[in-house]
Amino acid sequence: MTVTNPITSEVDFEAEGKHAGYLRLPHSVNRSAYGFIPIPVISIRNGDGPKVVLMAGNHGDEYEGQIVLTALAKRLRADDVRGQVIVLPAANTPAVIAGSRTSPVDGGNLNRCFPGDAAGAPTSVIAHYLEHVVFDRIDYLLDLHSGGTSLVYLPTALIRFDDDEGANRRRHELLDALALPHALAFDASDGPYASAAAARRGGIAITAELGGGAMVDRALVSLVEQGLDRYLRHVGVCPALDTVPAAHRVRLFRVDDESQYVFARAAGVFEPAVDLGDTVRAGQLAARIHRPEQPWLPAEPVHFDRDGFVVCRRALARTEIGDCLFQLAGD
Repeated sequence: MTVTNPITSEVDFEAEGKHAGYLRLPHSVNRSAYGFIPIPVISIRNGDGPKVVLMAGNHGDEYEGQIVLTALAKRLRADDVRGQVIVLPAANTPAVIAGSRTSPVDGGNLNRCFPGDAAGAPTSVIAHYLEHVVFDRIDYLLDLHSGGTSLVYLPTALIRFDDDEGANRRRHELLDALALPHALAFDASDGPYASAAAARRGGIAITAELGGGAMVDRALVSLVEQGLDRYLRHVGVCPALDTVPAAHRVRLFRVDDESQYVFARAAGVFEPAVDLGDTVRAGQLAARIHRPEQPWLPAEPVHFDRDGFVVCRRALARTEIGDCLFQLAGD
């Protein structure tokens, strides 16, 4: 039996002009028997042109994207658009309100729930609606993330390449327009991510990682605002936007496998031995894990298994076995 997604939209995505409202996800609880979870959405449509979805709040504790898209939703007018821009600044709204990576409603991680389930838990229902309604016949998705509470990233774009040379050229052009200083290239693959969902609906997706540590970096907000305007102009959906030229070329790296991630194998206090942006070698000391509750024990050393460039590191000092400490990238 096919289950219809229960989310209804206050916004008509086929209507011309600028419209804002909520996606209503029915949610019956003790506090509100006939209530709904409100997910804000803005649709700006003006004639024919590309369909672009801009998303933040996929994880609720990742803030730069939420700020940038909230500001864009206010300043972008229908006359600026040729085609359609759909803005979701708080895609997993319960997580956004809680400042949490996952939803406090069901523990769901939206970026691990695609393609979702119309009859599932709330986060899975959101994923299903996004993939099958919002992303329908999409041309482009830009999904703005950061390291959240536990990690800090250098400003980095993540993009998947495939065997389509024409699409790959467009992907390189998008990276140059967005102009985050670093980009990580992956082989194309299916998966439970928003970027994979967009690809399944025919779109080209970029995921951006912007800082982290549960903070907001003012310089990063400015960097992303400028890059977003160039991106929208480049894809043709906002052809008349005034833009600031990119200040640098993008440095492209590659992520191959799990060996580029460094995990803790002891619990304690994480002391990094390298900084973001460092180039490291296999066997080099990455960190020490100190155990102040057992001060007579030596600190546990952590070493890199391979050469690479440090694009991400853990933000939180207190660490458990299995926590990610670093992510490396290779040229």
